[in-house]
Amino acid sequence: MFTGIIESVGKIKTLTKEGENLHIEVQSDLASELKIDQSVAHNGVCLTVVACSENLYTVTAIQETLLKTNLGTLKEGDFVNLERAMKLGDRLDGHLVQGHVDQTGVCTSIKEASGSWYFSFEYDETLGNVTIEKGSITVNGVSLTVVDSVANTFRVAIIPYTYTHTNFKELSEGSTVNLEFDVVGKYVKRLTTSYE
Repeated sequence: MFTGIIESVGKIKTLTKEGENLHIEVQSDLASELKIDQSVAHNGVCLTVVACSENLYTVTAIQETLLKTNLGTLKEGDFVNLERAMKLGDRLDGHLVQGHVDQTGVCTSIKEASGSWYFSFEYDETLGNVTIEKGSITVNGVSLTVVDSVANTFRVAIIPYTYTHTNFKELSEGSTVNLEFDVVGKYVKRLTTSYE
């Protein structure tokens, strides 16, 4: 379980395919604090640490993860948002985040607004996910508040701190992002929708 409060931004050092799996080696200041078998969210995707050293660690993404997230499009040198699993008893500064990405979305516009930024995103509404005005959403692992919620689009406002300390500064129109919709909203949607 995560909170969507990004601790650090890691840099992709190497990407190694093994069958359908992708081993992702990340350079990060968190590496020295990690242990094998710990969970770390990468752009909001929960992955298990399989190797670690002083400033590098490795996680493995399976084919299912690569198909449903933006991790399959990573290149060496790219930056990913990182968050370690929350500790029981800590403050919940963001919102409850599972680290299970629901789908990807595409950045459709970025507008500067006197020191902050509005990022607009579009997603495939046929997958059954919804946003609500002032509800929570996770974009590349960052816990955010939805503004301008429409059927398959929404906007988020990004403050300078978030812009500087996450990979939002790397996004441009057309960038693919990972979306995890609010867990409470998903359960309410499931309860009010019949099974097919």
